[in-house]
Amino acid sequence: MRRIIIAIDGPAASGKSTAAKLLAGKLGYIYIDTGAMYRACALAAKNQKTDIEDYSALSELMNFIDLDIQYHEHGNKTILNHEDVSLAIREPDISKLASAISAKALVREKMVDLQRKLGREGGVVLDGRDIGTVVFPHAELKFFLIAPVETRAQRRYLELREKGLDPVYETVLQEMEERDNADSSRALAPLIPADDAISIDTGPLSIQQLVETLYAHYNAAFEGS
Repeated sequence: MRRIIIAIDGPAASGKSTAAKLLAGKLGYIYIDTGAMYRACALAAKNQKTDIEDYSALSELMNFIDLDIQYHEHGNKTILNHEDVSLAIREPDISKLASAISAKALVREKMVDLQRKLGREGGVVLDGRDIGTVVFPHAELKFFLIAPVETRAQRRYLELREKGLDPVYETVLQEMEERDNADSSRALAPLIPADDAISIDTGPLSIQQLVETLYAHYNAAFEGS
């Protein structure tokens, strides 16, 4: 069976990262978390106290950033400047900064180039906000996941608690609404579904039901090809 590129887009906490990872495992594909790349850029900017509105400073940061995604059976690791930052990039303040820095053309150019290199041979599942529209517009299978913002905020709230943090639900909800607005209204690669993407409401679905739904679409389109 030929190995294809599967693009899964959607807003924060729509279930795309977990579903993409599980679907990749089910297919024997490589999972590429593109959101982690932008989060790593945001963390680098924070650590270096880089003003992301300063083009020269941001350009210098991107010229020297060393970013790698290491594939592991139980979850990829994000390596920034030779340090595992897989947990650090999930902090709430990094989420907000990631949305802002991902809107910068020079950052997107570098990350999109890296994403294309990682996925060009196929046999990959990528999730993000512009995979099916910008990174791989010719991906053979595209999904766009949606869910009410309240549902997504509750998911993120519980996820943060499981990591030992002490979030406030109202704050998580407000930050998610702000990020949704920023991601959808930005001029560069806004969060929109590709014309040929399959939209799925993940609100009423368990993660296993979501994965099975994605897998069923894959089988219907590519089984035996």
